[in-house]
Amino acid sequence: MDVKDEDKSEKSRKKHITYYRSLEKTILDIKNEKNQENENIILNHLNKRIEAMEEDKKRIREMFPDITEEEWNGNYN
Repeated sequence: MDVKDEDKSEKSRKKHITYYRSLEKTILDIKNEKNQENENIILNHLNKRIEAMEEDKKRIREMFPDITEEEWNGNYN
């Protein structure tokens, strides 16, 4: 993965955390949608979307390995 210095800035870090959390919410929404769906083609499509978002989450976590689990989840104590 090619990561530029500006991708590691504090501004970028905050934006990536926000995006990561939005991916979490979207994945949860898709999982809820899957529970209401019966067609295999649609279920397959939804599964592929989830897989792509999980890969994006992984990429973001690798960019910022110093971020704690609490920060990713929005739990600041």
